Amino acid sequence: MSNTLLRRLVAPTAAAAIAATAAFVGAGAASAHVTANAPTLTQGGYGVVTFVVPNESDTAATTELTVTLPNLKSARPETMSGWRSEVAKDPSTEEVTSITWTALPGTPGVPVGEFAQFRISGGPFPEEDSVMLPATQSYADGERVAWAEPMGADGEEPEHPAPTLTLPAATDGGGHHGGSAAHGSTDTADPSETAEASDSTDDAARWLGGIGLLVGALGAVIGVAALTRSGRRGGSSDSERGNDA
Repeated sequence: MSNTLLRRLVAPTAAAAIAATAAFVGAGAASAHVTANAPTLTQGGYGVVTFVVPNESDTAATTELTVTLPNLKSARPETMSGWRSEVAKDPSTEEVTSITWTALPGTPGVPVGEFAQFRISGGPFPEEDSVMLPATQSYADGERVAWAEPMGADGEEPEHPAPTLTLPAATDGGGHHGGSAAHGSTDTADPSETAEASDSTDDAARWLGGIGLLVGALGAVIGVAALTRSGRRGGSSDSERGNDA
């Protein structure tokens, strides 16, 4: 098999693998806005909320994030290297109204082309089907983006949608203060661990899918190369036997 034929066989396979991988990556970039998720949280309950914050600027790092909370009795931010957090409370009720994370001087914040996850643990959240958690994202160049718009009545997503949690109804003892989730019973999984596992599932599936395609393309290359070498060895052996005769 000639080198030209080998290239013709390999090139389409490699190109398809690269295109598919780009599609996986692009699927995440297409919905790059601040979002919130809390897989273990229920109506009226306590739990861990993760805010996923991508940097949408082409030139500046994200240096601050403020999230508005629905007057929670308790809300604690997770410790983050390179960031300081500030919890704001209603002075009359001592309920938490917002949390602000600010990048420390000399640290990169959220660099261009990257994202960060900001977590809080708290509650009780409203006994409603969903709750909006408006966020303001600030950049090093002074740009500020308010993620605070509700979904349209027709279900169409606005330009800057507010992070929104969908809250299922609570089951007995599930997630409410005083229940096993609030007290960290050994019979219930750690909410932060569950949230982290859920956060990584989609990304892991996307990357593994792309990697699988690339590995398949490489396998095709190796297989064709092996057949080529085998054919050459076979031709050499026939030639040697002819000479011996």
